[in-house]
Amino acid sequence: MEVAAEGLRFERGGRTVLDIAALEFGGGSTTAVFGPNGSGKTTLLRLIGGLERPSAGMVRIGGAPVGRDPASRRHVSFAFQEAVFVGGTVRRNLDLALRLRELPAADREARIAEAARECEIEPVLDRSARQLSSGEAQRANLARALALRAPVTLLDEPLTGIDRVTRVQLLDDLPRMLATFAATTILVTHDREEAFRLADHLVVLVEGRVRAAGPKASVYARPADRTTAELLGYTVVRAAGRTIGVPAGAWVLGEGEPGFAMLVERVVDMGNHLHAVGLADGVRVDLRLRAGEPLPSPGERIRITARACVPVG
Repeated sequence: MEVAAEGLRFERGGRTVLDIAALEFGGGSTTAVFGPNGSGKTTLLRLIGGLERPSAGMVRIGGAPVGRDPASRRHVSFAFQEAVFVGGTVRRNLDLALRLRELPAADREARIAEAARECEIEPVLDRSARQLSSGEAQRANLARALALRAPVTLLDEPLTGIDRVTRVQLLDDLPRMLATFAATTILVTHDREEAFRLADHLVVLVEGRVRAAGPKASVYARPADRTTAELLGYTVVRAAGRTIGVPAGAWVLGEGEPGFAMLVERVVDMGNHLHAVGLADGVRVDLRLRAGEPLPSPGERIRITARACVPVG
């Protein structure tokens, strides 16, 4: 089911938190709303879910305006950033969410079983929801939202607050979960890897305004401005009178076009390879040294070039 924002503005305490002229999320897509902390990502999610009322404009789901009445929110399921459970078992928490949607008992049991299996929480279904590890709680939080099989699923920072091993596992597992349960998914994150690993479309949100939106390959290939390019992982520099973005891993030692002098600040041993970190054109650069290349010293100036770059703006 498609989601659209029209002339959407949200103000709090006299400050404009969100100002979006028009934005669409295609039906059946998974979109990451990506940007730094404080950019209005969670506010946008809450407006879509009907948990906040816009100062101006509206959100439509399937062409119908979203309001704060429960009926208009039945199209949406929401996994909040912090997993909050009522007293009782994980099973009871999943069942309660389904009861609120007035599903028959047999359907509730079937959905709980399926969600528990796909989200890999079957062993903890009958454990107290308040005695879960951070990873178990996040999986249970996702299972509760996905079991609703709502036309639109909203995920607020779904991989926050968990250890690295669990995060890596969920990065692998979550796309499969979404493919099984969710029709249209909108997730928010400040993490570039999560955005690219989990979504097929990106919305770049900075200071409450959309800087870029579309299929992730298109957004990445032509960053709209310097801020967007840096958020997407580019090193932004000036070369031959134009602004370019150099993707991660594209810097190499040697001459070429575009070419730069880099002042080495330090060399970092990553265990199986080395990085030289320093400044080129006044911008911090991270250069991965290839096996056999001479090891630069801090304070040394070396010549570097970019194997790939894109125009910015």
